[in-house]
This record gives sequence, C-alpha cells and structure tokens, in this order.
Amino acid sequence: MKSAGVIGLIVIVIAAIVFVGWYVNGLNKVVRLHETVNERWAQVETMIQRRNDLIPNLVNTVKGYAGHERELFEEITKLRSQWANAQTIQQKIENARALDAALARLMVVVENYPELKASENFQTLQAQLEGSENRIAVERRRYNEAVRAFNTYIREVFGKFFAKRRGLTESAPYFEAAPEAEKVPAVEF
Repeated sequence: MKSAGVIGLIVIVIAAIVFVGWYVNGLNKVVRLHETVNERWAQVETMIQRRNDLIPNLVNTVKGYAGHERELFEEITKLRSQWANAQTIQQKIENARALDAALARLMVVVENYPELKASENFQTLQAQLEGSENRIAVERRRYNEAVRAFNTYIREVFGKFFAKRRGLTESAPYFEAAPEAEKVPAVEF
C-alpha cells in the first residue's frame, strides 16, 4: 500500500511539474512573439529613417531641374518631418504610405528630365533610394510575418488565455500598401 501512495505522489508531482512548465512556456511564448513584433518594427523604422535621411539630398538635386514642382517638394518635406512626430505604429504606417506615394510622384517628375537622369549625383541618390526601398520591403515583410504569428497566437484558445495573463490582448497592425498605391501617379505640366 505504501508503494502505491508513493507512486501516486510521484505521478501528482510529475503532473504538477508538467503543468507548471506548460503554463510558464505559454506565458513566455506570448512575450517572445510580442517582442519579435517590436524588433521587426524597429528594423522597419531603421530602414525608413535611412530613406528619410536620403530624401533631402534627393529633393535638392531634383529641385535644380524641376523647381516648379514646389508643392510636391513641400509635401515630401512635410511628410518626412511628420514621421518623427508620429506617436503610434499605425500613425507611422500611414505616414510611410503617404511618403511612398509622394516619392512615386517625384520619380514620375524625374522621368521628364533626361539631363537629371544622366546626372551622376542623381543616379547615386536614386540607387541608394532604390536600395532603401528594397530594404524597407524586406523588413515590412518580416514585420508582417511577426505580426501574423503574434495575432494568430493571441486569438487561439490557449494563446488568448496567456495573452490575457500578460496584458497583450491587442492585435498588432499590419503594414500593408495603401489602396491608392495601385494607381499610377499623374504628373501634369
């Protein structure tokens, strides 16, 4: 009889250890997923900041050739400064979308200036900007993958349970292209 009691106690202890391990792992998983989202967002911000640092040089180079596009230059400058003032990820996403559209319009303007396109300074800036855009696209994709993993987990039965325990119940926003991004920018002279 004594051995049956010891075996029962061992089973209970093992079950308790398994339960505690599962509970702690669940709490930690939601934190790891949330931190991955934050890390990926930081990478997106880094790449967008790199692009934002290139913009004044690009705008000044184009200004010399296309001075009459003042409104576009002012919009790009305004959007660039709004990025720094955005408080939430959603505000930064919206600002980045607007800046993407403005830069697309700027590139359409550039198409009308063959001398500008041949300028070595402009070619270097354009190559750097294209590299930045590619990096941003890669980091956006990675960020959205992390958001998908986190948002899926906090909607699952046990994930929701652990997310509530950690206070991480709010879904992270995806960084998607703006609906107007499909439209080709129109530039008229």
